Amino acid sequence: MKYSVDKKEQYTLVKLEEEKLDASVAPELKSELITMHAEGVKNLILDMADVKYTDSSGLSALLVGNRIFREDDGMFVLSSLGDHVMKLIKISQLDSVLTIMPTAEEAVDTVFLNQIENDLNKESENDNGLD
Repeated sequence: MKYSVDKKEQYTLVKLEEEKLDASVAPELKSELITMHAEGVKNLILDMADVKYTDSSGLSALLVGNRIFREDDGMFVLSSLGDHVMKLIKISQLDSVLTIMPTAEEAVDTVFLNQIENDLNKESENDNGLD
């Protein structure tokens, strides 16, 4: 599987450099996502600009990533989806489950906004607990 990783303080951007996210790539993507999460990555953006095709095994890998990053109040954001991939996600009704942004830049903004929201919620909970 070909991909590049750009680690920042608040997020990690993974650019999948494959045309197909299918049974030949999906297991490796799943294990990479699990490894990154185990290494402490909290927010992951998966840039899929190069991906032209996916199948059910690819969708399964995306759902695994979504589940593991969200269970720790992190984010898993997909960006730059091609028409075929977006169509399959909509047909599978996963567009209501997955966080999808048109560009990687917008995905970064989404991560930052989510982080601010989480911080404000924690402050509010702490304030309420002190009364």
